[in-house]
Amino acid sequence: MKSSAHYHWVRYSRREKYVRYFWLLLTAIVVFWCLRTLDIFWPWVLDAPAQMADLFSRMSPPSWVRWQEIVYAMAQTINIGTLATLLALVMALPAAYLAAQNTTPNAATLWLGRFIVVSSRSVNTIIWALLFVAVFGPGALAGVLAIAFRSVGFIGKLLAEAIEEIDRRPVEAIEATGASRAKVILFAVVPQVVPTFFAISILRWEINIRESTVLGLVGAGGIGLILQGAIDTFQWQLVSAILIAIIVVVVFGEVVSGWLRSRVI
Repeated sequence: MKSSAHYHWVRYSRREKYVRYFWLLLTAIVVFWCLRTLDIFWPWVLDAPAQMADLFSRMSPPSWVRWQEIVYAMAQTINIGTLATLLALVMALPAAYLAAQNTTPNAATLWLGRFIVVSSRSVNTIIWALLFVAVFGPGALAGVLAIAFRSVGFIGKLLAEAIEEIDRRPVEAIEATGASRAKVILFAVVPQVVPTFFAISILRWEINIRESTVLGLVGAGGIGLILQGAIDTFQWQLVSAILIAIIVVVVFGEVVSGWLRSRVI
């Protein structure tokens, strides 16, 4: 009987090695093809560290000369995110009701609800903002509507999944009493999804605060308007002050959302 010292243990067989080499080669080809299609100008990439160092030197120290304007714009940014979240919740509730298989009236309304959810999530917030700026003109209203329409898909999808996962026994018990459809929803479905509803709302509000900081780049209000103007006029010290303000507000949003989760959920 041979001892274990005479065996040469390998992790993969020859066939498994060839399969792994094939996938690595295929991955390398895909990466190479992607880089070719991006048409990257490599001399600029190699020069990037020097350019970044020069940019950071021009951004310091931050200039707080226009601090009142920055504070006003940040307050407007928070208001855009908050109002958009409230509007999205109003629009997402019926969409989630229609998109859930166990609450939608029929197949047509099911596909209608899912079409609303998918179409909302398919379009980026910046694209929504460009559309609403074209319709309503530059300003905070376009930002509120852009974030709200984007949020409907996020909230609607998660809430519809929560509705589909509810316990059927309370629903069947209330249906057995002859209660109307509205009462079944109100007393059997809503109580089971309320914690999920608040969790989704707080999470989306936190995301919307972050998204509202960039909408001004396309004219949809908020701190992005000042940021775009500072970049266009090469006021790099003002740019660094605005970036610091954005970081502070985003951290503030995360702290508030964490506090709300601990209190509400």
